[in-house]
Amino acid sequence: MMNSTQVSYFTLTAYFDTGSLKYLFFIVVMSLYISIICSNVLLIMIICMNRSLHEPMYLFLCSMFVNQLYGSTAMFPFLLLQILSDIHTVSVPFCFLQIFCLYSSAIVELVNLAVMSYDRYLSICYPLQYNTRMTFKKVAILIAVTWFHAFLVVIGTTYLSSSLQLCGNIIDYVYCVNYSVVKLACSDTTVNNIYGLFATSFSVFVPLILILYTYIKILKVCFSASKQTRQKAVSTCTPHLASLINFSFGCLFDTLHTRFDMSSIPSVLRIFLSMYLVIIQPLLNPIMYGLQMSKIRNTCKKLLCYTKLTTHTSSM
Repeated sequence: MMNSTQVSYFTLTAYFDTGSLKYLFFIVVMSLYISIICSNVLLIMIICMNRSLHEPMYLFLCSMFVNQLYGSTAMFPFLLLQILSDIHTVSVPFCFLQIFCLYSSAIVELVNLAVMSYDRYLSICYPLQYNTRMTFKKVAILIAVTWFHAFLVVIGTTYLSSSLQLCGNIIDYVYCVNYSVVKLACSDTTVNNIYGLFATSFSVFVPLILILYTYIKILKVCFSASKQTRQKAVSTCTPHLASLINFSFGCLFDTLHTRFDMSSIPSVLRIFLSMYLVIIQPLLNPIMYGLQMSKIRNTCKKLLCYTKLTTHTSSM
């Protein structure tokens, strides 16, 4: 038996021996990480540097892209080190730091999607009052509350988990998961369970109810509105809905992996599904919003044309 003072590291047992293929996996994961950084940083720069994009919807998108960089950075450098390592261990402090970053990033993502749905609701249902209802000050407050709320909730989760007495240090995952740490506890976890229910209700169900409410209202308006209004709703809501559905799939895969026995599934597929949210969401969102949102797409085209013209001029 070990208590919390004796556990100085966790062993991650989901990794398996890949031999020389580990270098191929390293290159693939590194390529994914570079793609995530480049795509999200590019769109952040486009939004920040183009004054015509300093609108509520694009500022919320900027917050989303920053969050995707934050969540990816909490995962990919660690994963790259583990791929090359022969011993898959992580110190207790770093494990809880990773839990804090990944869980807060997930909450920011969901709350940000809820805020964006509220923004679309005001834009489509109250177009004449939109500018007075969604001011720059309100946008700044909503973004600040989104991040502060996530940090506050996850600080409580991380503190309660780090206070537990542990009877083991084996985590059957490729990264640190709070549920797996709590399962190692030999002390009472009642407070953790109650806080977990409260945090889930407040951070998951409230945003989902808001999203559901706003889209019901948007659908009602679309049924009785003009063709132009319906086109506007489709063009702005399609990437948001796709992002929300993709996020939901990622959460579902993660929940199935942590709560149920997935040993019958091949190891590579199991690992991919457990990391689906961290890999696919930050890759898919920049592509969807970059292609679907006309202002971002046109700005990207102008930037590309300017780059080609500059390169051509300098080569002459």
